[in-house]
Amino acid sequence: MVTVTGGSNKRVSLAALIAIKPGGAPRLIYRVHRSRRGKDKRKGFTETGYAHLFDAAHQQLAGPLVVVWDNSSTHTSAAMTGLIETRQWLTVYQLPPYAHELNPVELVWSHLKRSLANLAKGNLAQLTALVKTRLRRMQYRPGLLDGFLASTRLDLTPFSNRSLAGY
Repeated sequence: MVTVTGGSNKRVSLAALIAIKPGGAPRLIYRVHRSRRGKDKRKGFTETGYAHLFDAAHQQLAGPLVVVWDNSSTHTSAAMTGLIETRQWLTVYQLPPYAHELNPVELVWSHLKRSLANLAKGNLAQLTALVKTRLRRMQYRPGLLDGFLASTRLDLTPFSNRSLAGY
């Protein structure tokens, strides 16, 4: 039995993308954000957090990014539009509304959640460490990432000369 107080506003938020390059294995690039009571008004990722993720992916992949993502309010905000416009190497396409089946990162989250089922951690630091470990394991399984991409049935051939990052 695990006692839960429910009085904490702490949470772990994740942002990730699956990046592909022609002739290369897919890569999972992610960032973890731990909100702390009183410090963060917004508990999840902000526009700046996503911009940092894109900057890191751009550095790691050494090339331009084409990002395909959903219509979250943070993704479509004026602040995010401004951050995107300042990055010449970044092109963004929005998925249609309610099209989670086209987003391969949704499968990353589903796989991660299944791996965490029935596990109890004592505090936020332990949960964060476990989440990072599970995501790191996924990073080293390109076949799994290929499966996530294939299940969307998206035609990725138009991006054969560019990187594709799906969020």
